[in-house]
Amino acid sequence: MTSPSTSSSFVVPPEDTRLGGGKTLAYGIQHILTMYCGIIAPPLIIGPAAHLSQVETAALVTAALFVSGLATLLQSLGIWRIGVRLPLVQGVSFTGVATMLSLLSGGCSLPVIFGAIIVSSVLGFLLAPCFAQIVRLFPPVVSGSVVTVIGLSLVPVAISWLMGGYGPDAGSMSNIGLGMLTLVIVLLIQRLAPPAVRPLAILLGMVCGYLIAWACGKVTFVSDGSAWVALPALFAFGLPQFDISAILSMTLIMVVLLAETTAGLLAAGEVVGTRMDAPRIANGLRADMLSSALSPIFGSFSQSVFIQNIGLIAITGVKSRFVVAAGGALLVVLGLLPFWGQVAASIPLPVLGGGGVLLFGTVAASGIRTLGRVDYERNSMNLVIVAASLVMGLVPVMMPNFYAHFPEWVRVLMSSSIGTSCLVAVLLNLLFNGVSRQRSDD
Repeated sequence: MTSPSTSSSFVVPPEDTRLGGGKTLAYGIQHILTMYCGIIAPPLIIGPAAHLSQVETAALVTAALFVSGLATLLQSLGIWRIGVRLPLVQGVSFTGVATMLSLLSGGCSLPVIFGAIIVSSVLGFLLAPCFAQIVRLFPPVVSGSVVTVIGLSLVPVAISWLMGGYGPDAGSMSNIGLGMLTLVIVLLIQRLAPPAVRPLAILLGMVCGYLIAWACGKVTFVSDGSAWVALPALFAFGLPQFDISAILSMTLIMVVLLAETTAGLLAAGEVVGTRMDAPRIANGLRADMLSSALSPIFGSFSQSVFIQNIGLIAITGVKSRFVVAAGGALLVVLGLLPFWGQVAASIPLPVLGGGGVLLFGTVAASGIRTLGRVDYERNSMNLVIVAASLVMGLVPVMMPNFYAHFPEWVRVLMSSSIGTSCLVAVLLNLLFNGVSRQRSDD
């Protein structure tokens, strides 16, 4: 006779941890504050380039918030084999901005760009399972190098925010002082606050920075008179149009996005402490491509994983995907409430920069921690792989015009520091270590 087990051990994965409603909401808001500026920046850049009015550009921003919220919900909660089910925030990608600006300057319209995004994203969705197989080509020597480059490539963004952007007062003492004061407040909360409060250090620091900025007259709130509640219009800029050259250009961007999302998924797995295999990578890529394919319907652009939010997870230690899902739901609400979107947009860039310095540095530190597991003694070639991938990955950041005279497809592929570091690290690892030794440095 077999006796049933009197005890069972089941460990809840970190990403499946459920917190109370209050904590979930507070941490979700913190995620929104971390990536809000990154979401609205691409539409603010593309709108004027497409000769849109202020009202039309505001519609692009609202659509970006709405679609990013839906994409975040899809990625974090998942449906069938779509969604990695990790605490990952999705948002409008910067990667395709330069290519879209080039297409606009060449006479293409927004409907042409939207059509190209749809076609290339559908192709990416179909290729996701094949592309996910490269996960076995990402041992620690590769993934650590890529994650380190991800963090370092974000540093200029944090510094530009800290300086106040690129306006006439960029780099002023008042801007830098406000950003550094926000950073000091975040650090003091991390050091002095009770353990229960420390995970909210970024949020509380930004709130304090915002209040200080408001008292100093550095908060500018502009309302365009929009209704309090406004459903996003479908095909507000016209039905998609399909142009072969535009589709080919955005297909190259799609390949880079697949590589960047793969790197982001691996980085999230490292921070959360969960294993990332090929099927799970494929699920994440499907969500990325599906949300990108659907976003033009609402008037938005390609979606990708926001790496800065992975840094937030590393700092706070809050790894629940339901926290990020709550943030996604709030983004959807912001996309339906233009007024409150305008309120959030009034957060001064130096305040965002004060938090961004710590967030982006933490991403780089996570990569360095992974590189610490690599065996450099028995396999000195690992040092060569790390050195080459770090340097080449930072070329687009330090010298943006380095590839200016190269063919168009090279410029598109190598203009992304993440894509470049992925390519160099994977190729060198195959050259020096070979496929059969992919896990030799674990």
